[in-house]
Amino acid sequence: MKLKKQVTVCGAAIFCVAVFSLYLMLDRVQHDPTRHQSGGNFPRSQISVLQNRIEQLEQLLEENHEIISHIKDSVLELTAHAEGQPALPQHPLNGSWVLPPENRPSFLSVSPQDCQFALGGKGQSPDLQMLAVYSLLPFDNQDGGVWKQGFDITYEPNEWDTEPLQVFVVPHSHNDPGWIKTFDKYYYDQTQHILNSMVLKMQEDPRRRFIWSEISFFSKWWDNISAQKRAAVRRLVGNGQLEMVTGGWVMPDEANSHYFAMIDQLIEGHQWLEKNIGVTPRSGWAVDPFGYSSTMPYLLKRSNLTAMLIQRVHYAIKKHFAATQNLEFMWRQTWDPDTSTDILCHMMPFYSYDVPHTCGPDPKICCQFDFKRLPGGRINCPWKVPPRAITDANVAERAQLLLDQYRKKSKLYRSKVLLVPLGDDFRYDKPQEWDAQFLNYQRIFDFLNSRPDLHVQAQFGTLSDYFDALYKKVGIVPGMRPPGFPVLTGDFFSYADREDHYWTGYFTSRPFYKSLDRVLEAHLRGAEILYSLALAHARRAGADGRYPLSDYALLTNARRNLGLFQHHDAIAGTAKEAVAVDYGVRLLQSLTNLKRIIINAAHYLVLGDKDTYRHDPAAPFLGMDETRSSQDSLPERTVVKLGTSPRFLVVFNPLEQERLSVVPVLVDSPHVRVLSEEGQPLPSQLSAVWNSATDAVPNVYQVSVLTRLPALGLRVLQLHKALDGHATPRSSTRLYLHGRDVPVRKPEALPLHVFPAAADDFCLENQHLQACFLGRTGLLQSLRPAGEEQGHRVSSEFLVYGTRTSKDKSGAYLFLPDGEAKPYAPKDPPVVRVMEGPLFSEVASYYQHVQTVVRLYNVPGVEGLSLDVSCLVDIRDHINKELALRFSTDIESDDTFFTDLNGFQIQPRRYQRKLPLQANFYPMPAMAYIQDMQSRLTLLTAQALGVSSLHSGQLEVILDRRLMQDDNRGLGQGLKDNKRTCNRFRLLLERRSTANKVQDERPISFPSLLSHITSVHQNAEALVMPVALEKPALPALRSFVPLATTLPCDFHILNLRTLQAEDDSLPSAEAALILHRKGFDCSLEAKNLGFNCTTSQGKLALGGLFQGLELGSLQPTSLTLMYPLGTASNSTNIHLDPMEIATFRIRLG
Repeated sequence: MKLKKQVTVCGAAIFCVAVFSLYLMLDRVQHDPTRHQSGGNFPRSQISVLQNRIEQLEQLLEENHEIISHIKDSVLELTAHAEGQPALPQHPLNGSWVLPPENRPSFLSVSPQDCQFALGGKGQSPDLQMLAVYSLLPFDNQDGGVWKQGFDITYEPNEWDTEPLQVFVVPHSHNDPGWIKTFDKYYYDQTQHILNSMVLKMQEDPRRRFIWSEISFFSKWWDNISAQKRAAVRRLVGNGQLEMVTGGWVMPDEANSHYFAMIDQLIEGHQWLEKNIGVTPRSGWAVDPFGYSSTMPYLLKRSNLTAMLIQRVHYAIKKHFAATQNLEFMWRQTWDPDTSTDILCHMMPFYSYDVPHTCGPDPKICCQFDFKRLPGGRINCPWKVPPRAITDANVAERAQLLLDQYRKKSKLYRSKVLLVPLGDDFRYDKPQEWDAQFLNYQRIFDFLNSRPDLHVQAQFGTLSDYFDALYKKVGIVPGMRPPGFPVLTGDFFSYADREDHYWTGYFTSRPFYKSLDRVLEAHLRGAEILYSLALAHARRAGADGRYPLSDYALLTNARRNLGLFQHHDAIAGTAKEAVAVDYGVRLLQSLTNLKRIIINAAHYLVLGDKDTYRHDPAAPFLGMDETRSSQDSLPERTVVKLGTSPRFLVVFNPLEQERLSVVPVLVDSPHVRVLSEEGQPLPSQLSAVWNSATDAVPNVYQVSVLTRLPALGLRVLQLHKALDGHATPRSSTRLYLHGRDVPVRKPEALPLHVFPAAADDFCLENQHLQACFLGRTGLLQSLRPAGEEQGHRVSSEFLVYGTRTSKDKSGAYLFLPDGEAKPYAPKDPPVVRVMEGPLFSEVASYYQHVQTVVRLYNVPGVEGLSLDVSCLVDIRDHINKELALRFSTDIESDDTFFTDLNGFQIQPRRYQRKLPLQANFYPMPAMAYIQDMQSRLTLLTAQALGVSSLHSGQLEVILDRRLMQDDNRGLGQGLKDNKRTCNRFRLLLERRSTANKVQDERPISFPSLLSHITSVHQNAEALVMPVALEKPALPALRSFVPLATTLPCDFHILNLRTLQAEDDSLPSAEAALILHRKGFDCSLEAKNLGFNCTTSQGKLALGGLFQGLELGSLQPTSLTLMYPLGTASNSTNIHLDPMEIATFRIRLG
């Protein structure tokens, strides 16, 4: 077999040489002047015959292209292990840089079956599709009487005669892990008292019930209570009085959070519960996130939960669902051809989750049954009728009044089982409140239950008590679809709680921390994987005694800090300023710790002789790639000092695919060469580092090196101080001052040309793409993919939204603009700097409030196929303004655009003209795109921001918002703590080859494989760590290549998470391997991808995946490892359907 492959390759090479020789001969014949002078002894007829022959050969080559594509799989195997180094760039006389063709073949081999998935077509359509519901509703906000946003509810008194009403009153306390106070302050002031009272008060009466959801608080309390109290808690959970609902570390924001972090905080909470209380959550509870993503029901279903509850949904949708009795539905994923993703969802019908809005439609009456508001307390009823304590004298009248509300509420649902939450933020923190609520309600229940003529049974219950009773009433197994209940697909963004108050501002609020969140997430994933691999290799070598196991406690802490930040007032940007600082400090502390974990793991894995490994925390073997001086400062990259001895770098690639990347390193000398581990020179580029538009940093240079990085691996590079003959190719820079009188500090040793005026329009190009810019602004104007005659208009501009002059203004939550955006008009024209070099060229435009850099990589593969766009924003002198970046194109997208949900799936959107402008903004955690029949333009983002398409061909993103006032949602502050923030994007223009109208009308869409891979490239940048020691004292270093085979490129290793041992500060021998198979659209042309990409119909052999390690065991489990799925078999071959996420409990060693 091997021989056959080699013969094929050699044969192909000889064939190419022969054709090339023929070309050369022809060239000689046509251009040799001596032959023409002597009249020529080579007949013209023979030349034309030769030309014809060559044309035939070319035709044959075209026809053989198909056959050759079948040989590519065997070539793939041969090339996958060949460590081909990219060739050095050449600089021809015309001045533009050319990279020689890659010396390794690359292809896309996608099986036709894998393309079927995105085409869909199987399965029935749902009863409720949210895009269609939006088109249907008038959004007229009519006054509904006592239920202001609803309608009058009536009933016949005898409706319950045959089937009595079953009422479950569910006491709860919503504890925000940070909002007005920090997490710790809330814990000390309120939460610990709530939980302490809970243990005491629940034991007084076995009929009492309580639910709890935030494990971040619960675990802190658990660490501080006695063994006796812990035993009491376990008893309360065991006998069904206390239920842990959802069981995540927090109740996450569902708009801005990324699916890695959503899953991670769910695992952290579930693992804690299993280990400490031995309980597995059954029902989801999300009363406070500001809108709901369809990713959450998928994650809960895959974690084996059977039902869930939501509350903050647009009031018009609540009214419509109430009127049609669709408030309970089976929530299904758009791509699901059957029912495997279905989960029962209960939507609360009224304005809020507080007591006045949960017993029934009339808040004036419900408030009278919130016994914390009894006269003499600190809070009262705004409707001016206070609660009255229940006595024998008034119980009949009071119970009848409440029952009327219960009956009216129950008319909105299909079953005769009713859920009535009883609680609010930080409720039940004093024993008196427990007594007031529980004793008064119990008197009402006792009265109602003693009167058979009322046909009602009322009791305290947990959330699962309610769902169990519902399933029992309709006679089906929990998790199945109750007869007649509708199936719904789609999501619940964007949310409005009243009038035109759309909660679309928080999609961007505090973008600095939204960005830091994703940096921490990428580091956590990288640290988890590298730590797991280093530990497995150390155990196999018997060296785990010397490995710093204490890193595991730092890893746990980082998981918990990232988890805490997914809370719906944290990543949302809707907490008080001091609380935002507290989150920032936690994020930065964990980021620093994760860099240490990565350094320790990398140190062990690159050592040629593992016996020389010594962990010295005081003198780390590797330095960090960058440092941050405080929680709200931008990173500063490490400068490597060059001396007479070579300096070594270790580069970590956190992706599961090999990548060809341009890796930047700062050095203190322009005389530098970069060599591979074996001493081969690598393609590189030297450029200046700038403090500002015109001020080059003295004695600091960036050397960018093109190198091939192994999947999940570590590559060793050498930096040498160069002799002049071997210096790195230098970039050259043009600086256009636009008539401004600004001092210029030139970089030493690099060419800089200064022009006092503005530039003419100009273009940058590589082998894939030409990008053209407006000279006077330096902003993008058009994009033209290689091989296309006509470019596309893709122009960018900055815009500013103001806020209303009326009483309701934009704040941390709400976006209430004063009309359409106005063009950003800075007082000075921009300084534009154009830099060109062999590996990348870029255009930097410096405005007063934003510096934008558009970079085009001149390299084969993923990085050269899209534009890298970054915006450094500083609006600290703005008042009530929001800065937006808009791309306007000639793509005929009409009113349709697409945004992602949590980086996991794509949701088509439609611009609704009947709704105000702010209603048409949506969250964009990872990407948004517009398309027509020919093209798709995708904006990929490295941080969550708000996005919209307000006109055909447009895509716009809000970069930052500075607002001077509170928006009356409880925060009590505006957004005035803006930071200098760097927003990073990629702009990808793709050609659609097989689009059709029918497909495009479906409420489902997928990115291309290239788009998926571009997104992970952007979100998991390579980490460059300089070796602290200089050469003489240095042990031998070897690159680390962990994977023995190439993963199919629709598979993503979401995590490889070492599980905790009995002592939770130490690692066990097991890890959770979490895989995601991405759904992708094949209709986008994938030419010259420059990376090897094959798909395998979802099949993957895990047995031989990790080089040098054995897979000791493999057990498929539910998403959060609570339930084994099937029996552990000896087979290590797995299969995943598209879009599925699967968790495996594995043992590596």
